[in-house]
Parts: sequence; C-alpha cells; structure tokens
Amino acid sequence: MPIARRHVLGLPLALAAPAVARAATSELTFWSWRQEDRAFYERTIAAFRKSHPDVAIRFQAFEPTQYPTILSTALAGGKAGDILQVKSYGGLAALAGPGYLAPLDRASVPELANFSAEALAAVSAGGHVYAVPFATQTMLVLFNTALFAKAGIAAPTTWDGLLAACKTLKAKGITPFANGTATSWQNETLTFSLLSSMIGKSFAADVAAGHATFADPRFTGPLGHLLDLRGYLAPNFSGIDYPTSQQLFVAGRAAMFAGGSFELANFRQQNPALKLDVFPPPSPHAGEPALVSTYYDGGYAVNAKSPQRATALTFLRTLGTPAYGTAFSNALQNVSPIKGITIKDPLLEKVRKLDANAIPYLMLVYFRYHEPNGSVLLQSGVQKMLAGQASPAQVAAAIDTGIATYDPAFRK
Repeated sequence: MPIARRHVLGLPLALAAPAVARAATSELTFWSWRQEDRAFYERTIAAFRKSHPDVAIRFQAFEPTQYPTILSTALAGGKAGDILQVKSYGGLAALAGPGYLAPLDRASVPELANFSAEALAAVSAGGHVYAVPFATQTMLVLFNTALFAKAGIAAPTTWDGLLAACKTLKAKGITPFANGTATSWQNETLTFSLLSSMIGKSFAADVAAGHATFADPRFTGPLGHLLDLRGYLAPNFSGIDYPTSQQLFVAGRAAMFAGGSFELANFRQQNPALKLDVFPPPSPHAGEPALVSTYYDGGYAVNAKSPQRATALTFLRTLGTPAYGTAFSNALQNVSPIKGITIKDPLLEKVRKLDANAIPYLMLVYFRYHEPNGSVLLQSGVQKMLAGQASPAQVAAAIDTGIATYDPAFRK
C-alpha cells in the first residue's frame, strides 16, 4: 500500500507546508459545516498536494444549522461537492438511503481497518460503510479549577458529593452550573453529562436491544436526580439559552458546565486564561464505576455522483491514517477515533481515557432515525420536568409513546 505509507510518514511534517504551485489537472470540492476548522483543513489539503500535485481541493464551509438542508438539496439536484463532511447515525442514513453517498469498503479505503466496529457502525446504513469517522465526542462535566480551589472543593465522584460541592459553591456566591434549559438540545446534553453513571451499562444495552423501555426505573430513577439541581443551575435557568450558558462559564461566573468534550476548544479559544478540567458523571455510590457517554460525530464521505470519485477516495484514505488522526486531535482539540494516534494535550488525553468506560449517547445512537425521534422527545420532556410541569415518569411515558409509533418493542 505505497500511497497510504507515504501519507502516514509524510503528513505531520507536511501539514505546516504551503500548497505547491504546480497547476492541478483535477479539481475537487470539500464541503463542511466547520468554518472554524478551515485553516486546519487547508493545511491538510496542502499536505495531500505534496504527493498529489495534480489534484486541487477547495474547502467550502456552510452555516451549521443550514448545512443539512443545503447538503441534501444539493445532492438531490446533483450539485453537491465531491468530498462531504456528514453527520453520523440517522443523519447519515438519510443521505445514504437515496444513494447519494458512495459506499466504502476495505478494498477502496483500506484505512477503515484503523477504526473500531462501533465507530464504523456510526457511519453505516443498510450494512454498508459510507464515511471515514472523524471525531469521538464525550459527555461529561467541565469545571473551572480556580473557582473550585476558591471554594476549597475537589472534583466530586458521587452524586451526593456533587450536591455537596454545589451547596458549597453557592454558599461562596459562585453559581455551580452555567447551564440553562431554553435551548432544547442542551437538555439532552444535561441528562447524559450528569446521569450516565447512574443509568448504567445494563439499561443502555437493554433499551438498545428492545428489552426495556424508558419507563424502566433504571432510567426514571436517575432522571429524577436532575431535579436535585434546579437550585444550582444558572439563575432563571429556564430562560438561559446555550450561548448565554457558554458565556457564563467562559467569563468565570459559573464553576461547572455539563456538556461535551467539543466545548474544550471553544472555551479555551474564548478565554485562554481559563483553568479547565473535567470529571465524568458522578457515580451513585462511592466505589462504583463512573461512565461517560460517547458518540461518533460524523465522517468524511464521497458524493456517489462525483465525476472524480476515484481521486476523492484517494484523499479520503489520508483522513483515515494515524498521522491524520494525531494532527486532527492536536490541532482541533477533539479526540480522533483512529487507532494509534498520539495526543499531546493532557486534558484531551484524559478525555480519551474516560472513553474507555462509556455507554452510548442513547438517543442519538439508537433513536434518531425516525420521527418523533428520541432526542426531541427527551429534550422536551426534561425541559418540562425542570420547569415543574412533568414528573420523570411522565417524561418517560411520553418518550415511549413517541418511539412506539415506529418501534414495536415500545408498544404495550
């Protein structure tokens, strides 16, 4: 595999090199929603051109909330880019089903061997892989170590410890959590960033297999613990949206942020002086294992109708190498799912180690393929519950009722 070997050995050094001036005979477009990652992808393209000077690749980023519609519309009209950054799970299935994406295998992309079966499952549909995975995201709690030190507390390991820490922080005049509930998807984040250890592996496996529903006490019990935090979220939390929550934390006005590892790069960029650390969702009792929840954020795919499909696949292969995964992780402060990478940042490496003991981010991984999807049902339910308008049992019943419209395992 001479092409793959050149990329593995050459990518780290080449990432800093400018694109060669030789005129290209092939021109491809690379579509993404990640405008903030433009500089990294342009360096990656320049590195690729060191060994493929005849290929020009133009990176084009779109507004994130509009990207899914732009992409699906362009694919339907035969006008999409050649290389496409795509979402995983249900988002990918919606594009793969109509035949918009080129199926991948180890003959066309041998580097698929560098990924776990779980990572490849996230970018698969109908038994075929359609993308090269690009990031693992981890749901946990980020915290301001300076504010913790000021309050004289350490990162909690149990739920009671978390509540004690919140009480101490509030007594010191420090808002414990920056999170609000006005942005719907943040309620799903809040759930799994804080409750994964309580929910546990057995329930996660059973509900995924259709052997349990969300009315199970193993889910409703943990869900009810979110009510313990109503006095420790951002002031007037029901009216606090996601950007406001971020700013409260970045400005040092709150000690914790229940969220994803994807927040690290953004928080550090906004406030380089911020002293950050992370801890996993607290365990129910001392000595019990802590579990984060994880998902694979998406992947790099090839437009099935691209006139330069073979060239696009050649570029895709570089995005599956350990050298690329190492560069990706260290430049963008996101954990690459590629095996054999080296992460320099101690905090990001800590996140990767936490990933070894995890449950899936349940609604996204298993219940976001049909409508009403599990994420929307959970988000709405938690929002109502924290506003005092629903009990945990009522939230679970509404989730089960919605999923039952397409999943027979949830029908009574």
